[in-house]
Amino acid sequence: MTVTAQMVKELRESTGAGMMDAKRALTETNGDMEAAVDWLRTKGLAKAAKKADRVAAEGLIGVAVSNGKGVAVEINSETDFVAKNADFQALVNEVTNVALTTGNDIEVLKAAHLNGKPVYEVINEAIARIGENMTLRRMHILEGDTIVSYVHNSVGDGLGKIGVLVALKGPADKAQAIGRQFAMHIAATAPLSLSEATLEPSILERELAVQTAKALEENASSAKPKPEQVIHNNIIPGRMKKFLAENTLLGQAFVINPDLTVEQAAKEAGVEITGYARVMVGEGIEKKEEDFAAEVAKALQG
Repeated sequence: MTVTAQMVKELRESTGAGMMDAKRALTETNGDMEAAVDWLRTKGLAKAAKKADRVAAEGLIGVAVSNGKGVAVEINSETDFVAKNADFQALVNEVTNVALTTGNDIEVLKAAHLNGKPVYEVINEAIARIGENMTLRRMHILEGDTIVSYVHNSVGDGLGKIGVLVALKGPADKAQAIGRQFAMHIAATAPLSLSEATLEPSILERELAVQTAKALEENASSAKPKPEQVIHNNIIPGRMKKFLAENTLLGQAFVINPDLTVEQAAKEAGVEITGYARVMVGEGIEKKEEDFAAEVAKALQG
C-alpha cells in the first residue's frame, strides 16, 4: 500500500511522532493506522492513543435528566455556524427531551413524536428551513439512584460540545454535591471505562501486547539486561497497572484533588459511582480532507 503524505500527517498529529518515524511506522505496517500507532509505541516514539480525536462533524450534544434517568443526544450539522443557530439549538433541546421518554434505541427516537410529527420528519423540516444537512446520530441513556449531568463548552441550558452523565448511589444531597465535580473530571479526562472489570478485553489485550513488545525490546538493547522473569513478573504488570490507573474512571487521580483516586473521593463523600456516559460531538467520525484545488479542477473538466 502506498503511504501518502496525508497518512503521515494524520499519524503525526495523533501520536506526536516525528515525520520519518511516522512514515517508517506506516511502511512497516502496510498503511494500517492502528498498527502503526502500536509500532511507534513499541519503539517508545508515541504516547498511548485512547480514542481517535479527529472530530469532523459539527453540531451539539443535548443532555436532560428526570427521575433517575439521564439522556445525552448528538445531532450533527455541517458547520459550527448552524450549531450556534437558535432554531437548531431549540431542535436539539426538544429532541433530547423526547429521548427521555424512549428506550436506548436511536431508531425508536427517530420514530417518536415531537409536536405531533415523527422526530425524523421534524429534523427534515429543519434541514429545509435552515438549509444545511443535519443528522440525529446517537443517544445514550443512563439510569441510577441519582443522575448528574454536565455540558462542556455550553451554548445554552443542557447544550454543549461534550455531554456527561454520572450515575451515583448514596444520599441524594451528597451525590448532587460531588456529582458535578465527577462529571467535569470525566469531561476532562475521557476515561475508557468505569473500572478494569468494565474495560473492553480487546483494549487490554492490545495494551498488553504493546507493553510486552516494548519491554522486551528495551531490555534487549539495554547494557545490563534483566532476566525475562523480571520483565514478565514485574515490569509488564507494573506498566499495565499504570495504564489502568490512567484510563479507568475509578482508578484515575481526581482532578479536584490528585492525592485521591476518583473511587477514594467518592467513598470520602459517602457515595458510589455506578456508571457514566461521555458523549462528544463528532467523536469517532473521521474528517475527509478535501483538496479544494483538485475539486475545482475536476469540476472544470466536466
